[in-house]
Amino acid sequence: MTVQWLRGNALTLLENGTCFFPTLVEEINRATTEIFLETYIFASDDIGRTVSEALQRAARRGVTVRLIVDGFGGRDFVAHLMEPLTEAGVHVLIYRREVATLSLRRHRLRRLHRKLAVIDGRVAFVGGINIISDYEAPALDAPRQDYTVRIEGPLLAPIHSSAWHVWGLVSWASFRRRLRLLGKVHPQALPVGDTEAAFVIRDNIRHRRDIEDAYLLGIAAARREIILANAYFLPGRRFRQALLAAARRGVRITLLVQGLADHPLQQLATRAIYDSLLSAGIRIIEYHRSYLHAKVAVIDEHWATVGSSNIDPFSLLLAREANVVIRHSPFAATLRDSLLQAIARGGREIHADAWQRAPLSQRLINWTAYGLVRLMIGIAGYGNRH
Repeated sequence: MTVQWLRGNALTLLENGTCFFPTLVEEINRATTEIFLETYIFASDDIGRTVSEALQRAARRGVTVRLIVDGFGGRDFVAHLMEPLTEAGVHVLIYRREVATLSLRRHRLRRLHRKLAVIDGRVAFVGGINIISDYEAPALDAPRQDYTVRIEGPLLAPIHSSAWHVWGLVSWASFRRRLRLLGKVHPQALPVGDTEAAFVIRDNIRHRRDIEDAYLLGIAAARREIILANAYFLPGRRFRQALLAAARRGVRITLLVQGLADHPLQQLATRAIYDSLLSAGIRIIEYHRSYLHAKVAVIDEHWATVGSSNIDPFSLLLAREANVVIRHSPFAATLRDSLLQAIARGGREIHADAWQRAPLSQRLINWTAYGLVRLMIGIAGYGNRH
């Protein structure tokens, strides 16, 4: 896999929904011709209603609005928000609408996990933030920790092309083929900045390992430091070996993962591999201030990535994902500073000696969870690839 680097971009890091949603709504309000929006979750909370109302206003003033929501993550959307959007003229598609509640068939695990927007072909957003309030859990007084990138410049071309491609595939599969005939704008992809970046996707045809390979290339080139923040971290053999090899050559590696777990089974499975990572000298820090939902990394204060892809089998083997990879020291420094602040505010380090003294019962629970996750991936037909 060859990363297609493009120069001349202007990228802005947006931390958490408190920065992202006002910026997104502002750009939707400015739209004059076309909006693409893809999301895994579109909640019927205050944020979801705010974004929904902005999309409705855009459609009513003649903007072509194309919205794709995942059928599993967007079940709440279908029940509560979809009808007023379609009545306002928003073109809505549901990616693999969920029907069966209990099924481990391969197609059920293949989700649209991308969080992406392109507006008028002049600005895009790519990251990990769903359309949902940062304060989903009432008991938490800190926002969900996550990131999105605002993008202008040549990188708009592949992002816009990818959004159009997915729209065409889903409209065809949904027997909404007339929606494929709607006109599209040409992206404004002229150089506007000094940032070198690449748009990297994962799908189930031509780009199955592109995001993982981009990570592996970055890790292989690391010489000093890797800071990796990932909500659901359960890497396969290639990724684990790359991290261990980097640690052996003296790279300082810090791994930030969930402390407060919204999916406890995956957290327990992740803890099953702590021993091997800690033994290699990799720092593991669990984030407890709120839910960690980030999927980002910084390497040697120059290479960075922000996107939707977790480092787990569901993202790397099954879902449609989208990441931006950046080679730009100022951007990497901004993301690194944000991660270090998050660690200082809400991180709890796992120390090797204390972890090795954990009760046998807890270790058994962790490995049972690990086995269950592997079983799910095996049922889906991907066990030998993880």
